[in-house]
Amino acid sequence: MHRITSIEDAKRLEGLEVGLSDWVVIDQNRIDLFAEATDDYQWIHVDVDRAGREMPDGKTIAHGYLTLALIPALTANFVDIPNLERGINLGVNKVRFYTPVQVGDRVRARASVISARRRAGALLLTSETRIEVENQRKPACVAETLGMYFLNEAEDTGEAEAPKAADQA
Repeated sequence: MHRITSIEDAKRLEGLEVGLSDWVVIDQNRIDLFAEATDDYQWIHVDVDRAGREMPDGKTIAHGYLTLALIPALTANFVDIPNLERGINLGVNKVRFYTPVQVGDRVRARASVISARRRAGALLLTSETRIEVENQRKPACVAETLGMYFLNEAEDTGEAEAPKAADQA
């Protein structure tokens, strides 16, 4: 896990892979819950019987946006920001879906930092996250995400301060 307490800490991560998550199984319940949350009930996602007859490999597939929506949860422990006041998802510059995620597939996230900049008094972190599918050559999703992290840079970050003159007497 990488520790970020300042913009400078984040800048040192530019161009580096910062994490690889554990595998997560995409089951039909997760797909159905996403369909319910988004009102996207296209049969390729939720009709198990029809998918059995008409889909390659006879399986339903996860929504592309479900794979995208997993990014915050899968990458949550890649960096430690002890002085974080609040974080905001600013958006996505680019998203591509390359490989479908079939029900029962295992996926994981792999992320790297593209850039770290100061913007509006916060850390603007641009990252690339790949959602990989176990035993597939191509990722399910590649997304360039933007996050704004408001840091309390005055907070004690665990480094010892020099003793004050009164303490030395």
